Amino acid sequence: MSSHPVEPSDLVGLGKRYWLPVYRPRDVILDHGKGSRVWDTEGRDYIDFGAGIAVNALGHQDPDLVAALVGQAHKLWHASNVFYSEPPLHLAQELVEHAPFAERVFLCNSGTEANEAAIKLVRKWAASLGRPPEKRVIVTFKGSFHGRTLAAVTATAQPKYQEGYEPLPGGFRYVPFNDPAALEEAMAHGDVAAVMLEPVQGEGGVMPAEPGFLKKVRELCDAHEALMVLDEIQCGMGRTGTLFAHTHDHVTPDIVTLAKALGAGFPIGAMLVGPKVAEVMQFGAHGTTFGGNPMAAAVARVALAKIASPAVMLNVERQANDLRAGLNKLNHEFHLFSEIRGRGLMIGAVLDARYAGRAGEILDLAAAHGLLILQAGPDVLRIVPPLTITDEETAEGLERLHASLAAFVQEAQVA
Repeated sequence: MSSHPVEPSDLVGLGKRYWLPVYRPRDVILDHGKGSRVWDTEGRDYIDFGAGIAVNALGHQDPDLVAALVGQAHKLWHASNVFYSEPPLHLAQELVEHAPFAERVFLCNSGTEANEAAIKLVRKWAASLGRPPEKRVIVTFKGSFHGRTLAAVTATAQPKYQEGYEPLPGGFRYVPFNDPAALEEAMAHGDVAAVMLEPVQGEGGVMPAEPGFLKKVRELCDAHEALMVLDEIQCGMGRTGTLFAHTHDHVTPDIVTLAKALGAGFPIGAMLVGPKVAEVMQFGAHGTTFGGNPMAAAVARVALAKIASPAVMLNVERQANDLRAGLNKLNHEFHLFSEIRGRGLMIGAVLDARYAGRAGEILDLAAAHGLLILQAGPDVLRIVPPLTITDEETAEGLERLHASLAAFVQEAQVA
């Protein structure tokens, strides 16, 4: 390992030379962060409206998270699930205590692994009832995103993520999101074991479930003896203003998957299961090498407690209101968005048809103006800042977004 300083351009060159080219990151080397602000290796600062894709829920260098990580690093890094260790035991207990629907927890490493566990549990449950393989169908929704592994990407009802990976696993059926009639028709065959959905679709364009839709899903699942599986990997953990996104809709799921903000930046995932399926998977039915890692669990315990606090939830509401007001003001000036949607601090600004497909250009301009934002497809700006973002950081981020949009409009007029 070289001890000589490396120029940022050289570091970018390393990425282009040695990484599998499945990403297209901007030519910026991020170096450190504090709160909702990040600095690159050249000393430029950025307001972080992306939070590592809704991961850094408590911002950067939260002192309590740092203390938990450092403290556990001096004790035990990894033990495997052949033995107990203290942090994952307490984390499982605390997750169940925060989740009225849940009885047991499976800890893993990522969102896609949590969803894989959920898919396997659905199939195992259906098998335990004597249902043949052809009657273990899982219904998912167009525009969804459930992960990159083969089963999870098949559950993801977006062809662009599936192309080239055929043959895909069988047993999935896709219906339009927010369409109760289409769901009812899809379940009429008597072969559905579960319905799996995001209360707010993330990669699908920050699209919330319409009022009453989750209740209809629950009713149909009950009527057809199917499980209700909620993927809250992006929209859970306080992102929408409540710890679990489905709380807004007053439904009781059978399975909920979590990741991203659960570790507030340290990789961890979890599947929470209710009484109907809590005992289905017995010894040897599933497993993971790193799931329940003591360091990840120690950090997640602190993250869970802080995110669930009234102070953080109140901040989500306040900052969400300020961001929406700021976006509406910007739209009144620039007329770029056809809709501003989402829930809490999960906001999507949908580009007007005149600017369709150009979200990536705005992201580039935003980075040049010191703002990190995301897109959700080519037509939607996605804003998912840390849940702890301050009034000052929100205001400064909106100022930088104003400069970015002004530059975009100017370029669009020239073109």
